[in-house]
Amino acid sequence: MYLVTGGAGFIGSNLVAALAASGQEIVVSDRLDESNQYNLNKRGGLETVAPDELLPWLDSVSRKPDAIFHMGAISSTVERNVDLIMRNNYLLSLRLWERATRHQIPFIYASSAATYGAGERGFDDSNDPDALQRLKPLNPYGWSKLLFDRAAVQMAGAGIAPPQWAGLRFFNVYGPNEYHKGGQRSVVPQFWQQIRENKKARLFKSHDPNYADGGQLRDFVHVSDTVSVMQWLLDSPQVSGIFNLGTGQARSFDDLAAAIFNTLDMPRDVEYIPMPDNMRNQYQYFTEARMDRLRAAGYDTPFTTLEDGVRSYVGDYLESNDQYV
Repeated sequence: MYLVTGGAGFIGSNLVAALAASGQEIVVSDRLDESNQYNLNKRGGLETVAPDELLPWLDSVSRKPDAIFHMGAISSTVERNVDLIMRNNYLLSLRLWERATRHQIPFIYASSAATYGAGERGFDDSNDPDALQRLKPLNPYGWSKLLFDRAAVQMAGAGIAPPQWAGLRFFNVYGPNEYHKGGQRSVVPQFWQQIRENKKARLFKSHDPNYADGGQLRDFVHVSDTVSVMQWLLDSPQVSGIFNLGTGQARSFDDLAAAIFNTLDMPRDVEYIPMPDNMRNQYQYFTEARMDRLRAAGYDTPFTTLEDGVRSYVGDYLESNDQYV
């Protein structure tokens, strides 16, 4: 039996679907409402535990989970309620780590590429405490994830850790089941909607002379690849640590828009618009995951190309006219 926090969310629900397809028993902990419950309704037969009841449930249940996948968090990069973020993203993670350690349960959790801030110190997923201290996230969400990464490395170094643990620094994940995230969805459905409604995509102009308009770069990773890595970790109990989870190849927003236009068999038409002033000091012009550590640990499955991932997402999901995409 596996526990998945945030199991009705974007990455969590895709993980739940994969585990359910392999015949696993799953317990989901998440806040369910009209915006996300369809992600679970598609599965059916799942046991759920309310987040407020999660820790008492873990303490009292006689059969402990075979692994905990902690995907639940406040993931909005524009949330400014620091107390709320710390309670949900940091303190809860500490309490789950403590229980996973006490009961010897493998613990796999969602970190984030937001820990790298503007990327001025690179994107090396070093587990060295000094390297972690040098990172400077740009928002409270990124800080909450970095603080727990630091705590995890420190606790593991002191011998206070689950039998296996992994913090996954997700880069720009896209794919099915992100409809409920609104403005925090990946740019793929946002561009697709623009193109469908206006026959054109709107991309930010560059305010950095090193990058052309639309030439800003991101490491876009399909959600199926994140699930593949987590399933591999289940089969690799000897692997622990913090790992980047991207493709290792940065692509431009122009490339992404072109992939959508090509999938829709429409001519490319892009409008470059000014970036809002309040974003300019926090904007990342380049992200690219260094994947050496995960590859060295033994993960050798190829990652989905941007073109193939967009073709699958747009063609098989967004173009279905299903509201739950």
